[in-house]
Amino acid sequence: MDKTSINTYFHSLFTIQDEVVEKITETFTSFELKANAVVLDQNTISTKTYFLEKGYVRSYILNEDNEEITTNIYAAPCFVNDFLSFFRQQPTKEIYQTITDCFFWETGLDNVQHNFHTIPEFREFSRLLFVLNYYNIHDRLIEMASQKASTRYSNLMKKDPDIFQHVSLKIIASYMGIKDSSLSRIRRDIHKL
Repeated sequence: MDKTSINTYFHSLFTIQDEVVEKITETFTSFELKANAVVLDQNTISTKTYFLEKGYVRSYILNEDNEEITTNIYAAPCFVNDFLSFFRQQPTKEIYQTITDCFFWETGLDNVQHNFHTIPEFREFSRLLFVLNYYNIHDRLIEMASQKASTRYSNLMKKDPDIFQHVSLKIIASYMGIKDSSLSRIRRDIHKL
């Protein structure tokens, strides 16, 4: 199978030779899921890590009122996983679900651990991936605490305008920490300008 997208993703983060990427990804296998399929369920232990080549995935929790609260939206290309569950082999707190039809590559924990111990470039890649994930979570936390919903909406429009063509307003509103009626009002007000 053609792993060009994974190769490109590795190269987008740092300088790495094609042969090294091929060695890292030789155990990756592909699969597809339709929209609304569960990739990783709550209270299960993640045994695989996933590279999302095409599509959108979200992670979400159920609050005390049994409402779905979207904690993250993943847009291809990227790695999707509960990394704490994967590396510490502990149950997940979130549900990971496809929003659109998706194409993935996956590999298991043993292969990842083997790459850590045998391929220095993979250790560097993993370090960068963790830093990027931390930065994204930290940045989102600061945005949620310091910005009005309309500002967060404008930022999302600039960062990922395609999201609005593939992800429902209900999921986007949940991700933004507001009701979908509030998001509709924000959208109306912005489009009037």
